[in-house]
Amino acid sequence: MAQRVKIETEYIQLQQFLKLINLVSSGGEAKEIIQQGIIKVNGEVEIRRGRKLYSNDSIIIEDVDEFIII
Repeated sequence: MAQRVKIETEYIQLQQFLKLINLVSSGGEAKEIIQQGIIKVNGEVEIRRGRKLYSNDSIIIEDVDEFIII
């Protein structure tokens, strides 16, 4: 079951999202994880840390953890 993550703005950048869910503590860590190709946004591998995430976007990390932006 996907975890729902509420944001208060129109969108959130992928690197900020990873900090929000406490997966990383810095932008450098986020960059490393994102470049590993283990994150999918709406079913597609995403390697851009500035990728904007909007309401109803699905984020899957290592094909294990799934999050939905609300």
